[in-house]
Amino acid sequence: MGSRWKGKGAEVKALADPISEIVSQLQYSLISSNSRGLLSGMSVLLKADAELTDLLNRACFGRPRVTSEKNEQWFQLSMEEAFYLQYSLKCIKVVDNNDTELNNDELWKHMTSKKETFPILFKAFSHLRSKNWVTRSGSQYGVDFVAYRHHPALVHSEYAVLVLSAQDGSANGRLRVWSDFHCTLRLCGSVAKTLLILDVEQQQSCAASPSCLDNYIVEERTIIRWSPEQGREKKVKCDPS
Repeated sequence: MGSRWKGKGAEVKALADPISEIVSQLQYSLISSNSRGLLSGMSVLLKADAELTDLLNRACFGRPRVTSEKNEQWFQLSMEEAFYLQYSLKCIKVVDNNDTELNNDELWKHMTSKKETFPILFKAFSHLRSKNWVTRSGSQYGVDFVAYRHHPALVHSEYAVLVLSAQDGSANGRLRVWSDFHCTLRLCGSVAKTLLILDVEQQQSCAASPSCLDNYIVEERTIIRWSPEQGREKKVKCDPS
């Protein structure tokens, strides 16, 4: 479908301020401030000053939470976002309620205990983020993620993303029959998004530590709905003479 920019000049503005550069600035700022995220159930809370708030908003990590503090803002990170910042970018440390820092293995163990499909979801999330796609929750569209070419204020999301894995079977058994495809494609078409399937193949079944991520392979597939109208021949008027 291509990018649908919001307003005149949005594409030019996005090109002048690439997501890769914004994420690099965020990474540097988080490391410089020795940022720590507080583990809270299935999310991580991160305190941010004015500068960090601006970078988190521009890079589209987390969602701001309303507080009474004037000079500081709290952001709620999803499990995938928090683990990406700690494990992949190495720019935050996550602590528990006792203010004890969790290493990558401990954080991984907590998150996989909270969400069975976390390993393949995180692999898909990091796959998209590493390619500089802004990746947000797609629950409102019945998918795992939605992917934006740049900040949602500048462009509409381009892809509705479903993460599948043959090894997970019943745990993630979607699009198993034709009616599933039909319903999902109709929904994607109605909101002007292309369905992107990320098929995560696990070379090893063990997911006891994040080191298993190196053995995962991601295969990308886009699926579009075929319209019979697009395949019909144009009627040719016959000359009666």
